[in-house]
Amino acid sequence: MILGMSVVDLTRFHVILSLAGIVSGIVVVLAMLRAHVLPVMTSIFLTTTMATSVTGFLFPIAAFGPPEIVGVISIIILGLAMLALYVYRLAGSWRMIYVVSAVLALYLNVFVGVVQAFQKVPFFHALAPTQKEAPFAIAQAAVLLVFAALGAAAAKKFRPLGRPPAFA
Repeated sequence: MILGMSVVDLTRFHVILSLAGIVSGIVVVLAMLRAHVLPVMTSIFLTTTMATSVTGFLFPIAAFGPPEIVGVISIIILGLAMLALYVYRLAGSWRMIYVVSAVLALYLNVFVGVVQAFQKVPFFHALAPTQKEAPFAIAQAAVLLVFAALGAAAAKKFRPLGRPPAFA
């Protein structure tokens, strides 16, 4: 039992948080392309994505490896995004720090989702059982290119008119 949950229940909770983070993050990044801040959706994105990274550390691990490294990086990046948005309210260079960190946090969540899909979904696993095959590399390269393009566009276009909300 982990926090009163079985590993199966923790896994379900972790996956739900991750999917909520991905969906809300896509909405937030698309809003950035229109120079909009969506306070509620942004809060959902940042909170669920942070919770995804934190709950990842609750699973039993044999050794500190790549999943844990991605989790630590994600937590640091999300902390920067929250600091930029809620403390510095996107002033000056904090606007760019927010855009880059928010897009990067979403990318990392999707990156891990692709890894999990190739490990757990039979169709994808059959295409790349060791994740060293071309379909896995192509999928991850495509995700990286999409997020690089989104990040560049958001960095250029995200100049919201109003001030973002501070912590309540």
